[in-house]
Amino acid sequence: MNKKALIIINPCSGTKRANKYLTDIVNIFTMKGYICTVLTTTQNGDGTVYVREFGQDADLIVAIGGDGTFNEVVAGVLETGKDIPIGYIPAGSTNDFANSLKLSKNIVHAAKDIADGEPASFDIGSFNGRNFSYVASFGAFTEASYGTPQNVKNALGHLAYILQGIKSITAIRKEHMVIEADGKIYEDDYIFGAISNSTSLAGILTLNPEYVDMSDGKFELLLVKAPKDLIDLTEIVYMLSSQDYNSSILTFINCSNFRIHADAETPWSLDGEYQEGCEEIEIKNLHHAIKLMMPKKKQIT
Repeated sequence: MNKKALIIINPCSGTKRANKYLTDIVNIFTMKGYICTVLTTTQNGDGTVYVREFGQDADLIVAIGGDGTFNEVVAGVLETGKDIPIGYIPAGSTNDFANSLKLSKNIVHAAKDIADGEPASFDIGSFNGRNFSYVASFGAFTEASYGTPQNVKNALGHLAYILQGIKSITAIRKEHMVIEADGKIYEDDYIFGAISNSTSLAGILTLNPEYVDMSDGKFELLLVKAPKDLIDLTEIVYMLSSQDYNSSILTFINCSNFRIHADAETPWSLDGEYQEGCEEIEIKNLHHAIKLMMPKKKQIT
């Protein structure tokens, strides 16, 4: 046993279901030859601090929790400057990033997939220097990701996001944005916008998987214009639910880098966590920035 695994668990994630399987998880990695160190997060940012202080010599770092916990671990790995593989056991309320990758929702199976898996490279993003794993968003639905109280998320899970999302629709506020992408300017009043590397956004919206490649060096930009009347609003709901983006109300493109001019009072969400607004924003795709342990592909015989 000469390999080291740093396991970081958020004991408050989701319905706290991962806690009762912690011994099984440690045993799985021990059987694979890892000496395991387990640390529990107690406040925001702990995941990043733990990786920075205790993960420098690790051969594997495992995040157990929601997308926020995974985001913190990714940030820590990037700070080390080392190519350390990351394992993700999704145990949050929604797990958008994990759902996009079709990671197992079974805690023990997810641990086995990591232990038996192989590293694959994925892109992440940078928002004025702050890293995010899969989405930077503003407008309607965005507050659902960071504005829903944790105890409500724990009790209602995915439903909590849907309920908060419905609430945000009733208080739609338009945001004026100027976005430069691939030399083109997109300027209008928008009720929602997302620069993402995922098929699932805020636990509410989904993108067509045919348009999303999480390791191609590009993000998907989705912009929803402010509706002028009920007909426009009905069209928006239909287009988003049917994943049909061929509409003058929607903008849907792929690009690596974005420059944005916005109201400094417009809040953003990065991987479900609150991000204070800025007048000038630069979002970059960091191509193949992380290695994630993925289940080995089955050989067809």
